[in-house]
Amino acid sequence: MPNNPQQSFATTILNWYHQHGRKHLPWQQDITPYRVWVSEIMLQQTQVATVIPYYQRFMERFPTVEALAAAEQDEVLHLWTGLGYYARGRNLHKCAQVIVEQHGGQFPTSVEQLSDLPGIGRSTAGAIASISMGIRAAILDGNVKRVLTRFYAVEGWPGTTAIQQQLWQIAERLTPEHSHREYTQAMMDMGATLCTRSKPACGICPLQPDCQGYAGGKPTQYPNGKPKQVKPEKHSWLLMFRTPAGHVLLQQRPQTGIWGGLWSFPEADSLEQAQQAADLRFGSQVKYLQELRSFRHTFSHYHLHIHPVEIELAAELAQIGQTSQHWYNPADPSELGLAAPVIKLLQRQL
Repeated sequence: MPNNPQQSFATTILNWYHQHGRKHLPWQQDITPYRVWVSEIMLQQTQVATVIPYYQRFMERFPTVEALAAAEQDEVLHLWTGLGYYARGRNLHKCAQVIVEQHGGQFPTSVEQLSDLPGIGRSTAGAIASISMGIRAAILDGNVKRVLTRFYAVEGWPGTTAIQQQLWQIAERLTPEHSHREYTQAMMDMGATLCTRSKPACGICPLQPDCQGYAGGKPTQYPNGKPKQVKPEKHSWLLMFRTPAGHVLLQQRPQTGIWGGLWSFPEADSLEQAQQAADLRFGSQVKYLQELRSFRHTFSHYHLHIHPVEIELAAELAQIGQTSQHWYNPADPSELGLAAPVIKLLQRQL
């Protein structure tokens, strides 16, 4: 450990950033709290290369927080489709409305106030404050956790409260009194480009001489992994009602739970229940019903076995009166937020 960790660590990081850091990402241009906020939410648990085209489309459609606040949720989730972790998209929309309605369209200027907004945690608030407002604020996203746990050889899974608190104390102590924007970006870049998860570039890392993880010979053992748990297995039968013209019935899911607010197929708990639901809803209009090949979709906390059930209807049907249901045309798609497995099944209909 360096004799003066705050000064030497920050200086080393900043010197490296000025020479090698990323400075041309879309959200690093025309920096505003809004643009930084959207990028930070999109980058949570998602790679930069994946985020860039989504971010560009999002900014083109919603260039200001007012434009985002005025949008329909379906518009937002449609542009979010494919990014996953859809609660981020719902919270982004809700947060924009709060900023417009309660803050006059202006982002609060303290980490504490930013953290009170929907979907903004302490680290995201710190990134917004430091990058767009020049405020001294620490961050602790996944990249930074990796750098700090390796540098100090911090034992324990960072998901625990005790380790989180320890890492926050380190992050706060090391954050310099100047160059806040550059330091925050440098820490993100260090974790994303050098101190990577599986193959860190220790040979060219400027922190290597003082890195305790490297000195111990096993830098990749940090951060310590989450204690393994067996994920439960669940099953769901998705009812794919289809008209002769190729329209399929979708319904909007509840705002909470998996795929919250997205559009999906009606569900059943078994093939028998699917048959009963089809008969009850469309009766003699059901031409045939067939269970297709199942596949598994994994969430963070369980595996879901999806059993598609194709239900061919004999005639076109009148428009549905319920706003939470919709006849969807895969050949001329409506702008709706769809989960990845739903997109996969809809593509089979083309």
